[in-house]
Amino acid sequence: MNFLSDTTAPAHPALLDAIAAANTGFAPSYGNDPICARVETKLKEIFETDLKLMFAVSGTASNALALSVLCPNHGAILCHDEAHIHRDERGAPEFFTGGGKLIPLLGDHARISLEALDRALGEIPEGFVHSSPVRVLSLSNLTESGTAYTPSDVAERAARVKSRPAFVHMDGARFANALVTLNCSPAELTWKAGVDALCFGATKNGALGAEAIILFPSVMERYEELQARQKRAGHMAPKMRFMAAQFDAWLRDDLWLDLARTANARARRLADGLAEANGVEVLHPVQGNEIFARLPEALGDRLMAAGAGFYQWPDGSCRFVTSWCTEDAEIDALLAAARG
Repeated sequence: MNFLSDTTAPAHPALLDAIAAANTGFAPSYGNDPICARVETKLKEIFETDLKLMFAVSGTASNALALSVLCPNHGAILCHDEAHIHRDERGAPEFFTGGGKLIPLLGDHARISLEALDRALGEIPEGFVHSSPVRVLSLSNLTESGTAYTPSDVAERAARVKSRPAFVHMDGARFANALVTLNCSPAELTWKAGVDALCFGATKNGALGAEAIILFPSVMERYEELQARQKRAGHMAPKMRFMAAQFDAWLRDDLWLDLARTANARARRLADGLAEANGVEVLHPVQGNEIFARLPEALGDRLMAAGAGFYQWPDGSCRFVTSWCTEDAEIDALLAAARG
């Protein structure tokens, strides 16, 4: 009954097989191999546009590197107060941008509200020497509360910041989970809605450790700078083909979407079952593979005593995360323990 995080889940066998298959003979290093090229071509097809691709080993690295080429050191990045870049990356975005200022905003279910965004833009006039100018809006999809921004949600927020010389970054650590819930295309949820750069996560959805930074046409000219920053930061993997091989297998025949659908379906079943237990309150819409629930203390203790793993969240709730390999038997066991 491991519901601690999707990062605790094993890698999918198809991706491990792909790594083994890539481990034959020699290949050019630093992303110049045929597998990297093949994945970039595939992503152009999936996102229906030209793009530039860079692989990274962690979500923190991909977010910080992407933001470093979008935000100057004197600029500001607007994000939700719960955003991973604000709460969980130990100042990496500020470090990699050389001083870019994160300005956290509020909104229900970890989605930046239009009111909060308008207020922030009104309080930070363009060209005012005493404040950091807004240069990036960062949206997490899924959010840190497991909710999703729809394409229209993204477009509404992007339009507000695009009136300035500002870009939109999307932290897509669980992008696949959002996509299958919303039943839209990758293009509709990203560049067609105004997103300039996407940090496209695979690690939480079956990969061993593989993330991708995607620069859409609006910022593709910054790719060489992104490469330079990756190298200077020590994040340029010499044998990048092994990260690319994972994406190659993950994207083939829509495996990435199938894995996300499985995780989402398990989360929905778990959430429905928990909601039937006495005293349980599910706090956010379940639009991906995360459930946040407020449990009576005795119930939480009983679940842990039965062997269930989940996180106590800072707001007093409990977070349960399902993955591509969560089994119905695990959910059955947890719900049986909840019923006592």
